[in-house]
Amino acid sequence: MSYVAAIDQGTTSSRCIVFDASGSIVAVAQREHRQIFPRPGWVEHDAEEIWEAVRAVVAEAVAGRDLVAVGITNQRETTLVWDRATGRPVANAIVWQDTRTDEQLRRFDAAFGEKAFKERTGLPLAPYFAGSKLAWLLDHVDGLRDRADRGEVLFGTMDSWLIWKLTGRHLTDVTNASRTLLMNLETLDWDPEILAAVGIPAAMLPEIRSSAEVYGEVTDGPLAGVPLASALGDQQAALFGQTCFAPGEAKCTYGTGSFLLLNTGTEPVTSQHGLLTTVGYRIGEQPAVYALEGSIAVTGSLIQWLRDNLGLIKSAPEVEELARSVPDNGGCYLVPAFSGLFAPHWRSDARGVLVGLTGYVNRGHLARAALEATGWQTREVVDAMNADGRTPLAELRVDGGMTRNDLLMQFLADVLQVPVIRPTVAETTCLGAAYAAGLAVGFWPDTDALRGNWQQDASWQPDRPSDDVERELGQWRKAVERTLNWA
Repeated sequence: MSYVAAIDQGTTSSRCIVFDASGSIVAVAQREHRQIFPRPGWVEHDAEEIWEAVRAVVAEAVAGRDLVAVGITNQRETTLVWDRATGRPVANAIVWQDTRTDEQLRRFDAAFGEKAFKERTGLPLAPYFAGSKLAWLLDHVDGLRDRADRGEVLFGTMDSWLIWKLTGRHLTDVTNASRTLLMNLETLDWDPEILAAVGIPAAMLPEIRSSAEVYGEVTDGPLAGVPLASALGDQQAALFGQTCFAPGEAKCTYGTGSFLLLNTGTEPVTSQHGLLTTVGYRIGEQPAVYALEGSIAVTGSLIQWLRDNLGLIKSAPEVEELARSVPDNGGCYLVPAFSGLFAPHWRSDARGVLVGLTGYVNRGHLARAALEATGWQTREVVDAMNADGRTPLAELRVDGGMTRNDLLMQFLADVLQVPVIRPTVAETTCLGAAYAAGLAVGFWPDTDALRGNWQQDASWQPDRPSDDVERELGQWRKAVERTLNWA
């Protein structure tokens, strides 16, 4: 039998999953890597450590299987610069959660204007995106700007790093490029006026390609000779893996953060309510498909925070049992603005708050408030999508580790007032990368064949009166107001 493999280079770990023609998992391997916190608000990764983890999981998962293609999906916006000659990173990668780039963003605004950035790239000026992280490295690593001007160093997000390590080619795809503040959404190429205005040398940027095409063959290791045939940012890969190929179809992935993407078709739609316009995917020479995205910085990592920083639980799954020990949140709300607020607020000055405390509140209420924070943040994003005038959300397809929490899934259905549906294969990020690679080499004939693979595992229906939901939403909004103007 023949298979397709996907490498998922994520925020906390790297995985390799092998899929068969039905989209079922036949092998999986995973390895975590360190989270480096040099200062408050700074988050870094060691790219060499990540590469070693990728090599290990590939060797374990592939294990002599006959592969027709391999694809890549990756944590988006995480920014790396490496030496063209030696392949060594010049510094740690700056992770998407990092908030150090206020000075660079002020310079971007002065040089080109936030409105112009939004019109051309679909993105607000926020530290989330890769462009300001690259500018920070050019400003703070000795001699780097001169080396960049001479073409001695290369920039990339983690997809580019892996493509370079696997094939020796300096490439990225449209989905990852659309997260840099540097790509023009209309031309699907680097915007020369933006590059000139913000002082980023074009020589260090990768070539932008489609999400599903053969980039080259892997040069060595267990994947030697296998076509590397896809790359998608992790959230776009999940949209692809959930087979949301029609305008109006949406998915939300619940992991470290949570990301809701709505397919808007082959024309970019500009949000008036704090959402991002992004490239959803591009198959070969077909027109690019765009999406509206609501990005939430902290959801699964909030449960890790309860475990690691507060010691409230010993393992992440315990949070559901603890939250079920009480009937409600006891009147307390936890807004996890640890690195500012992302969509739809985009406030880098916000910091986390826990409000509504009384002597009645106990550990169970805190656990429940932490889970509910994910639901309320999703509700804010859905409200923004509906306000942008698209067809109101009819259902939400969900995936990611947090979807194993039944209490959270029911709460989501209640606060969104729509059905929440989980597929049989919950690893939709890897599945999307595999699907795109398989399409590129003809392993699957078309997207209809991929739709035929999708199957429902579980669903949750709304079960709370809308008046109750609206009353608690009002309390949540008051809590959000108290996060602002801290930093």
